Amino acid sequence: MTAIAIPAHAQSTDEDTGTNKADITVNGMRQPYLGTTPLKQMPQVVQTLDAKILQDAGLTTLQGAMDFVAGAARQNNFGGLFDSYAIRGFAGDESQSSNYLLNGFSASRGYGGARDASNIDRIEVIKGPTSALFGRGDPGGAVNIITKKPYFTDGGELQLSGGSYKNRRVQGDVDIAITPTFAARITGAYDEGDSYRQYVHHKTYTISPSFLWQLSDATKLSYDFEWVHQAVPFDRGIVSANGNLYAVPRTRFLGEPGDGPITTESFGHQLQLQHSFSKDWTLLLGSSYRTSSFSGYATEAENTTSRQRFYTDFTNLSRQRRWRDYNTTDLTFRGEVDGSAETFGLTHHLQIGADWNYFTLDTIQNRFRPPSVAAQTTLTAGNAVNVFNPVYGNLATTGAFINSYEKDEEGGAYLQDMIDVTDWLKLRAGGRYDHFSQIILNRINSAWSRQTRDAFSPQVGLSILPTQSLTFYGSYGKGFRPNTGTDVNNNAFLPEKTTAWEVGAKVSAFHNALLASLAAYTMTKTNVLTADPVNSGFSIAAGKARSRGIEASVNGKLPYGFRVDLNYAYTDATIDQDAVDPNFGYALRKGDPLINVPKNSASALLFKDFTLVGKKADLGVGINYVGSRVGETGYRNASGAMFMLPSYTLTRVSASIGLTERVKLSGEVTNLFNVTYFPSSYSRIWLMPGAPRQFMVHLAYKM
Repeated sequence: MTAIAIPAHAQSTDEDTGTNKADITVNGMRQPYLGTTPLKQMPQVVQTLDAKILQDAGLTTLQGAMDFVAGAARQNNFGGLFDSYAIRGFAGDESQSSNYLLNGFSASRGYGGARDASNIDRIEVIKGPTSALFGRGDPGGAVNIITKKPYFTDGGELQLSGGSYKNRRVQGDVDIAITPTFAARITGAYDEGDSYRQYVHHKTYTISPSFLWQLSDATKLSYDFEWVHQAVPFDRGIVSANGNLYAVPRTRFLGEPGDGPITTESFGHQLQLQHSFSKDWTLLLGSSYRTSSFSGYATEAENTTSRQRFYTDFTNLSRQRRWRDYNTTDLTFRGEVDGSAETFGLTHHLQIGADWNYFTLDTIQNRFRPPSVAAQTTLTAGNAVNVFNPVYGNLATTGAFINSYEKDEEGGAYLQDMIDVTDWLKLRAGGRYDHFSQIILNRINSAWSRQTRDAFSPQVGLSILPTQSLTFYGSYGKGFRPNTGTDVNNNAFLPEKTTAWEVGAKVSAFHNALLASLAAYTMTKTNVLTADPVNSGFSIAAGKARSRGIEASVNGKLPYGFRVDLNYAYTDATIDQDAVDPNFGYALRKGDPLINVPKNSASALLFKDFTLVGKKADLGVGINYVGSRVGETGYRNASGAMFMLPSYTLTRVSASIGLTERVKLSGEVTNLFNVTYFPSSYSRIWLMPGAPRQFMVHLAYKM
């Protein structure tokens, strides 16, 4: 893994270490937590998607990029308003965006909308348990997004795009060397258009300026700012009518157009200082402050069986209506020292650090909820709509439902040592201690709940390098993730705890131009929230889950101008103990699959670079295969079969040609064969259909 942020167009390969170096003078910042250990020596797999891959494939969102990560599976994305995925079968809190980091800082807590790719230099997916360094998290892995940084060379690019459903996009990237030691870079995007879904029109603004000061040969200071504004209607998708997923057109909107868009907005600030004491030791200091907001009306299907008329007549869908006004703040400070030292003839690569985080969540939600099916004597009474012939216009009056304030505070310290036992044997050991406290105020009844937790997350790993191009490794780690809420006695839930084992191999070819990996893992999770069997409407932290699987990846350059990124994952993620689902009350049986996680999935990106009439050009093909998977936790029909989403295969094609030295024309077609598919669902009546065939054309001017 590279330890510095560099422009994707200015890289070469170090044949000795397998890391990337820049062809130009690099003035980027190191990434915290990960140290400077070469990728091939690490006892885990790190998959990287850089800006060039994203651009060549026409991927403009984080969610789209994650489709090409081995073992990543789409989850419920909160009406299209955040990024949600499971890695190796385990997802986080279903009511929050999936956890990801931005330059090593937590950036997904809150409601900043789906992440745009305009400012992404690369995405690093660090597989396996990461709590020993990053703190709280799921054991499948961590996603770290590294943003574009100034590189002290004047230049830039402007790209105009247009395509299906009146979609248009303007994306810019400008780099300015203000002085020999001070540079700025500004990236941004404006994205607007309709959808294949009726009444769904989106508008997104993203602006991300960054500044880099070379204070001395040994010291650098960077500041990054980010503003994201998104407006899009809340959309829960369509319904399955008595087991028929295709009864309702995938275009049909079952909310209320009169609700208007949900608006999300976030402001982010990051300040980082890097100082090298010597060639062996470096200090990293950083702080991050992020605010986000989420507000607007939404009409969405009622999930409780006793209140849902559709489960009786399979025609009229009873709906809730909600007003949401959420606001968050997220403040982090961190410090890390990393370097190398010799003791008793052994070389130690050390990382010693600490961080502190303060997070607040202010939640106001008003709600209309339909009464029991028997009391729904009219469509208006249940705020219902005929799914086959919808008539819109009923905007139900909402009343107070949630008014709460949450404050979380967490501090942690970590130590990791990568020991060169010999040239071919590397041992990694480390751990992290965390102290977590939480206070929640229910303003409606003036009730307080509090919890304080401590956790220690150890990890060990071993890498064996029999040749310069081959590595065998094994690792073990533990982790935790706090549960939010309280039980019937107002006691805070115990945190989820995880244990993970992994073995694998990594190999390089063509002078490290092509890298391949194979991993086998098993993970367990305890203290999963399940329904309280004694006290209806309450939960207990007593559930268990297990995931085990195999992943294989091949990526890099082949002879004759080919570039490939191939991934396969077998993921067996299941309930590991009989329980009751806390959301719907269905019985969960040991061995039941976890929602939205296919046993088999695969992806491929293949690009061919060539010259056409003297112009640089490329062609690309992308394929995604996703196997069948459970679409509603615990539900079984009369035959005992679970509600399953069918498997699907999607194909995309892309092409580009440099018209001049500065002008480039490109485009892509997604879902080439117009497959009808369902990428994820939450229940039979929160079922999101996938997009039909679409195209986009781009014209870029390089300054």
